[in-house]
Amino acid sequence: MAHSPATKQNALPWLIIISGCLIALLTFGPRSAMGIFQLPMLTEKGWDRTTFGLAMALQNLFWGAGQPFFGAIADKYGTWRVLLLSALLYASGLLLMAHADAPIWLHIGGGILVGLGIAAGSFGIVLSAFARNVSAERRTFVFGLGTAAGSAGMFVFAPISLSLIERFGWSDALVYMGIAMLVIPLLAIPLRGNSSSGRVAQDTYKQSIGAALREALGHKSYLLLTSGFFVCGFQVAFITAHFPAYIADIGIEPQYAVWGLALIGFFNIIGSLASGVISQRTSKPIFLALLYLARSVLVTAFLLLPQSGTSVLIFSGLMGLLWLSTVPPTNALVAIMFGTRYLGMLGGIVFFSHQIGSFLGVWLGGYLYDRFGSYDPVWWFGVMLGLFAAVVHWPIREHAVERPALQPAE
Repeated sequence: MAHSPATKQNALPWLIIISGCLIALLTFGPRSAMGIFQLPMLTEKGWDRTTFGLAMALQNLFWGAGQPFFGAIADKYGTWRVLLLSALLYASGLLLMAHADAPIWLHIGGGILVGLGIAAGSFGIVLSAFARNVSAERRTFVFGLGTAAGSAGMFVFAPISLSLIERFGWSDALVYMGIAMLVIPLLAIPLRGNSSSGRVAQDTYKQSIGAALREALGHKSYLLLTSGFFVCGFQVAFITAHFPAYIADIGIEPQYAVWGLALIGFFNIIGSLASGVISQRTSKPIFLALLYLARSVLVTAFLLLPQSGTSVLIFSGLMGLLWLSTVPPTNALVAIMFGTRYLGMLGGIVFFSHQIGSFLGVWLGGYLYDRFGSYDPVWWFGVMLGLFAAVVHWPIREHAVERPALQPAE
């Protein structure tokens, strides 16, 4: 029986989705486990936490800075080429980090190269590929699947990293993870040729890259979304990089930090999937505002209530539900506003704001700890930023931008 064009368009391209999800798992996994490497590396090298914090801050900054450029390349020339570059950059960065004999090599390897490797292979690239092959009615749900896969990377790599460190040492553990990144181009084969000409044609107007940038940067809702996503980066990057050290500082056994990161990853899977479903059916801006408000309430309760191994696990599970649940509605809003033609680039700009926040969260965590001997100032600053994000997301309009002056595409 023949299928109508509408049926074919609504059918999900599962091979592309599965491949993209596996890639998201791999690229998000090692960088999520970086905090587990902090104390053994610094103990052996004799470096301070500011040194490690700067490397992770650079990683987040270059991840964000590279995202619009790699997104634009994928939009025009296809996803597979960018993912091949991701594997090479990621693997070389982890190898250089593993053998760093001075802070500069830690900063170049674990900071710049790993950051660029993630930029070329993480959410922005994978979700843009999904958007070009999935109808608008299913898009946020599929974004949730991709985000959940990245979350699974955190759940999987936290215990794997600890096991590798205990068995082989932190340096060899980084080498093995670098080798694993070379699998990415093989997983990306179904995405070959996946450029802006994906099978779901949503764009009805001709537009240059420059015009797309001017349109987005002059759009109030886009600017509000970009400023709000800064907060997400600040909060999650600080916890990713400094949570294990914070747990050790308050006298709780280190295994609780590993279990906590794994729980964040596990419940992040649930939260991301739920976010994809919920935000497909409700107001995305209001849903985002409530997510950021919930984060501030949760961190406040964690800091003020008695802290123990149990409270760490409860906090981790609840934070996991909120962790990357911001990603599906945020990316979906960019696609709703501007379509999918330049989604890799425009979504990358929003993500760059996220990574500027990540840079500050990671760097300030190390700097303020070395200055005051406590992570509390950064925790409380994150609470205030969460309230700010809740406010700026509320007035965002969930509508496509009007383009009366543009010519229809041929």
